[in-house]
Amino acid sequence: MNQYALLHTPDSRYCFAVGKNEIVIRLRAAKEDENMRVFLVYGPKYQFQVEQLEVEMTAHYEDNLYKYYEKRLQLDDVRLAYIFRIEEDGEKYYYSEDGLTKEYSFPEAFYNFFQMPYINENDRIETVDWMRGAIFYQIFVDRFRVGNTDKDISYVNMRWGEKPTPKSFAGGDIRGIIEKLDYLEDLGVNAIYLTPIFLSKSNHKYDIEDYKKIDPMFGTLDDFKELVENAHARNMKIVLDAVFNHCSMKMDKFQDVLQKGRLSKYYDWFLIHGDKPDPEKMNYECFAACNYMPKLNTANEEVQEFLLDIALYWIREADIDGWRLDVSDEVSHDFWRRFRREVKAQKEDCVIIGENWHDAYSYLMGDQYDSIMNYAFTKACLDYFARGNFHAKEMAEKLNAILMRNTAPVNHMMLNLLDSHDTHRFYTEVGKDKKKLLCALALEIVYPGATCLYYGTEICMEGGYDPDSRRCFNWNHEEWDMDFFHEVQELLKLKKKDILRYGIVRVSANEDVLCIERRLDRTRFILKINLSEQECDGVEPEGYKVIEEVMS
Repeated sequence: MNQYALLHTPDSRYCFAVGKNEIVIRLRAAKEDENMRVFLVYGPKYQFQVEQLEVEMTAHYEDNLYKYYEKRLQLDDVRLAYIFRIEEDGEKYYYSEDGLTKEYSFPEAFYNFFQMPYINENDRIETVDWMRGAIFYQIFVDRFRVGNTDKDISYVNMRWGEKPTPKSFAGGDIRGIIEKLDYLEDLGVNAIYLTPIFLSKSNHKYDIEDYKKIDPMFGTLDDFKELVENAHARNMKIVLDAVFNHCSMKMDKFQDVLQKGRLSKYYDWFLIHGDKPDPEKMNYECFAACNYMPKLNTANEEVQEFLLDIALYWIREADIDGWRLDVSDEVSHDFWRRFRREVKAQKEDCVIIGENWHDAYSYLMGDQYDSIMNYAFTKACLDYFARGNFHAKEMAEKLNAILMRNTAPVNHMMLNLLDSHDTHRFYTEVGKDKKKLLCALALEIVYPGATCLYYGTEICMEGGYDPDSRRCFNWNHEEWDMDFFHEVQELLKLKKKDILRYGIVRVSANEDVLCIERRLDRTRFILKINLSEQECDGVEPEGYKVIEEVMS
């Protein structure tokens, strides 16, 4: 046995509550230890020394190095003590806080058992239930559709459909989205994520001047309220982009500091190296290397109050359903903890989605975000569908590894995506192979979490890196591949199934076929993906197959 591979951490992604009296326990072990059996020895904390229960654990997940044993327990007493008993090649071992040992003294167990001391309700991660079956449609507002034809269009500097530049304006607006809500509903969308809509001089609007003013290019407050009301009437959610890491240098607070330096009451709102900010020398912290986007000091309580007021304003004023947090991993943990408490107090099922491109476990322990944009899933899909870096087995291992980063309640809320305004278009990345795109969409829908479609994916929009990934939506239906469009519609309908919203997941591979299996009660749903050039396991080349059956 490779004892160095064994890992368990209490009150973590390896031990977490999924209900008032329900808990999931995981143990990591070496993948090569094939003959190992693992038993969970457990009982009420104050009786464990004299009385224990025992149940065998299942190796539920497997990545390239490890396998993960898992067991879900219903508890009568939520003060739990436990250890692991391991059998291999006729030998018996115990795994506790003392590590791996040949013997274990139950009379002295109070020194070294693992424990979940108590399941406190306010510490438990609650899944935002609507996220389980959410099908998001991400809209880059300037490029989706022009609805208001009477507005001032003097800022528009490109023809609709022309290739964009970093400073192109096409004229898309909120009215254009309102007028296409029926289209989105018919497609199967039930949530919309908008890139920033607040006052800004740019087309992307990630450099915000006024967080409480809808940019006139996009419309008015009344337009936005109408969008939310009409979306809600169709059971659609609306999620906005919270750009709280930085602002525009045009924002009045930064302008005050530019003029007054240290004498400005807003000096400490920013991170300035010197008496006064100098845009040419860029002697202040900013987003990336963009001097026109100064970084906000989110450790400053006044800045926190300013941003919290904005977050709550849009929930109260327009009844939005969530915030996507831009550059969220560069913002103070302390601020996100306050943000969560106040947002959830205002609207309990308002979802909080961080833009963390990497493992974000420290943000996903129940006190900050609900989930993140799952770019690890994006990269895995690129490696499998576009690059050919993974075979089916390696893809299964990667998908399992991604699941093991977080607890089950968080996995149910992850925002799974193939592409976004910050990446190349996935359709372009797979060499405009529609079969591969459909296979990837099928995986995105069946994998635990919310599904996010970048606008135009359903009509095979192309695009390279920003700004090419932000092209105008093509509303000429005669140029659409309607067979592809209808297949996307049929795939999106699958997300309504309870088994894909609540079922447990197993990811595996059979030769060249990737298998995603979901189980709920006695029903089993299986997605098989075959990227090989020949039929395999009943799946056509570069195709997918869905099986739904009742188990005996």
